[in-house]
Amino acid sequence: MEAEQIVPRDRSATDDQRTAPPGPLAGLVVVDAATLFAGPLAATILGDYGADVVKVEHPDRGDPSRTHGASKDGIGLWWKMLGRNKRTVTANLGRPEGADLLKRLLARADVLIENFRPGTLERWGLSPDTLLELNPRLVIARVTGFGQHGPYSRRPGFGTLAESMSGFAAVTGEPDGPPTLPPFGLADGVAALTCVSAVTMALHHRDSPGGTGRGQVVDLAIIEPLVTLLGPQPMVWDQLGRVQPRTGNRSVNNAPRNTYQTRDGRWVAISTSANSIAERVMRLVGHPEVIDEPWFASGAERAEHADLLDAYVGGWIAERDLDEVVREFEAAQAAVAPIYDIRDVFADPQYQALDTITTVDDEDLGPLRMQNVLFRLSATPGSIRWSGRARGADNDDVWGGLGVSAEDLAALRDKGIV
Repeated sequence: MEAEQIVPRDRSATDDQRTAPPGPLAGLVVVDAATLFAGPLAATILGDYGADVVKVEHPDRGDPSRTHGASKDGIGLWWKMLGRNKRTVTANLGRPEGADLLKRLLARADVLIENFRPGTLERWGLSPDTLLELNPRLVIARVTGFGQHGPYSRRPGFGTLAESMSGFAAVTGEPDGPPTLPPFGLADGVAALTCVSAVTMALHHRDSPGGTGRGQVVDLAIIEPLVTLLGPQPMVWDQLGRVQPRTGNRSVNNAPRNTYQTRDGRWVAISTSANSIAERVMRLVGHPEVIDEPWFASGAERAEHADLLDAYVGGWIAERDLDEVVREFEAAQAAVAPIYDIRDVFADPQYQALDTITTVDDEDLGPLRMQNVLFRLSATPGSIRWSGRARGADNDDVWGGLGVSAEDLAALRDKGIV
């Protein structure tokens, strides 16, 4: 089935954005029926690289991310990033007429991303079996807190719960302090990246010469991807019976590794994962004698002497301003980075060279600076064609493009379906 892509009207993009070459996913139709962060962010990333993403929201409530976090003039800022490159439509999927609209849309789509509790789509007559019978090429990504089966599957799931249950919070924080949660959507973000990988794998399996030509269901539990990032912790517990403790900014695998305050009140972080870097750091700070200690050759054994190494490194850094510390570390080819807040990210010349924070001409707020696409492709780069739009802004374009007449659309509006 060749997916139909309706070219969107002008979205107040800059000239460069209007003329950007098509991304690698051009022609792919993605329906984003998820809310908040993990599923919608996955759809955002697919849209950044050229997919035609249609965001389906409840006509009254919309995606809660529209009102989540900071706002300006009553306009949610998080949504401007999360909703970029998406056409926005409304449909009450819990009503038969709304479910029928979604079916009509999915009949010509490649991907559906949803995060309703298990059993919800089935209750609405939109089960994967039904949708795959309607469109056998459809890839259905189901992003939930706990997955589609198991004793917790019907619990409400959020990234905070995944950060708690994955083992992340247990190893984060100071040794004598409480487990620490991240101040941003870490689990949701990792799950979104995982979802993008899963969707593209499913599409490759569908479309590759050895593939089946058929879609499939992706079952992604937000509690799982962070477990993968724990590295060897599961095997250390399985084979050695050890549970990794909280060590603050230190590492159980190497030292010196910490944050250190400079004379002018700034902070830097250093890493010595490679032994050669650890040796350079200790020569730089004036203590080459420790390099000859038998324990210095092992990162894990260096970690057992972190108090000594931190005293040497921290003392040297405390006597110097940030610029000198960075300059001396770079001259010694040792790994260092200043601790940035978002103001520093905006001002840093490396981020500026990469255009990591780019400017989008938003139809509500004018020039708006936000994160750029994740990575650069030489032949088919991604782009931000427009930022998040008003709820239902593309109802006429999308539903009309599916054959819904203006009269029928008006009737659906009157009934609260769209």
